[in-house]
Amino acid sequence: MSENRLEELAASTSRRGFLARVSGAVMGLVGAQTVGQLVVPGEADAYHFCGHIYTTDSCPHPTGLPRIDARGFPIRARDGKPVDDIGRVVDRSGNPVDRRGRQLTDAEGEALPAATRTRVCTAVGEEYEIETRVDGAWYRCCGGQVRKLVDCCSTHPRRINGDRALRGYCFKDRKVFCVMYYDTKVPC
Repeated sequence: MSENRLEELAASTSRRGFLARVSGAVMGLVGAQTVGQLVVPGEADAYHFCGHIYTTDSCPHPTGLPRIDARGFPIRARDGKPVDDIGRVVDRSGNPVDRRGRQLTDAEGEALPAATRTRVCTAVGEEYEIETRVDGAWYRCCGGQVRKLVDCCSTHPRRINGDRALRGYCFKDRKVFCVMYYDTKVPC
């Protein structure tokens, strides 16, 4: 038997050969699923968030996607409910509530204390110990309504991704550090 034929036989019957074939199939499947997810129109999360592709990363947000209200405070992406700095849904007084709007309590039935609720761009500045400011914005149509994409700007030379900061829609010497979004009620 030739040396190449022996290697083929070993690859087809050995544990290493089996694992190589399985891992190749898994990688092909994962790759196909990834490509499929990236090209599905309307799948906002695959594009970072609708209207924005991964160029500058999202500002840190208590619940993940950096959705904000009109004043820059964090709200939950899926339903627009206000959240505190630790990600709990809160009522108008800032008290954490359950999905029915009842105040959350501890094991003894005592109401849980309210946490702070900080504007997302301000919280970014505090977390990264840099001066931040909301400067510019741009607009896209997402899900039938106008979405305002908002730059959290800084004079820091790097953006949250770690690479060189870009001007974006920031003013003066500021550049984009991270991005957030606000869903308007304007149809498009």
